[in-house]
Amino acid sequence: MKILIVSPHTDDAELGCGGSINKFIEIGNEIYWIVFSSAEDSLPSGLEKDTLKKEFIEIVNSLNINNYKILNYKVRTLSQKRQNILDELVKLKKEIKPDVVICPSLNDFHQDHQIVSNECVRAFKMDSSIICYELPWNHITFNTQLFIKLNKKYIDKKWLMLKKYKSQFIVNKSYFNKEYVYGLARIRGVQSNSTYAEAFEVIRWIL
Repeated sequence: MKILIVSPHTDDAELGCGGSINKFIEIGNEIYWIVFSSAEDSLPSGLEKDTLKKEFIEIVNSLNINNYKILNYKVRTLSQKRQNILDELVKLKKEIKPDVVICPSLNDFHQDHQIVSNECVRAFKMDSSIICYELPWNHITFNTQLFIKLNKKYIDKKWLMLKKYKSQFIVNKSYFNKEYVYGLARIRGVQSNSTYAEAFEVIRWIL
């Protein structure tokens, strides 16, 4: 199965579905990944502008993912590039023909995430199944319609992915926290009769 991971910024998909990404790889799926912004303007002072890009590349290299693309749109300005984003996604649709597209939630209130998720629906609604990962700090509501069951190994691997974002630990973001990562996975596991899980919204499911 071909799976396209869509990240508005470096670190979004790892936070939202890093455990599932590791599971997808282990069971033999083809992973494609696009990132629209490396969020250079969100970095702490003193760090090189390409720090997040380098950290993301370290992650995909550790997972042996070769099919990835990082674009350099400015953080919090993706609304100005809506057509460009759609064009990139349509291009990927034609090149890859993904079976499943995984993007941010339509209920995500981050302005960049809203643009990317809406353009994903526009691009793939007739051709691919579309599911959305959760980033709880950006949501008022999130519909837990799909659960991917995970064992501890996959959550451990998710945490190892996140630890590569040293720049984000410097700014002390509350969700770059081991208790949070494992705690949310345990909650989703309880909801799906599993030790751990990640939850997703289902926009379109095509069999």
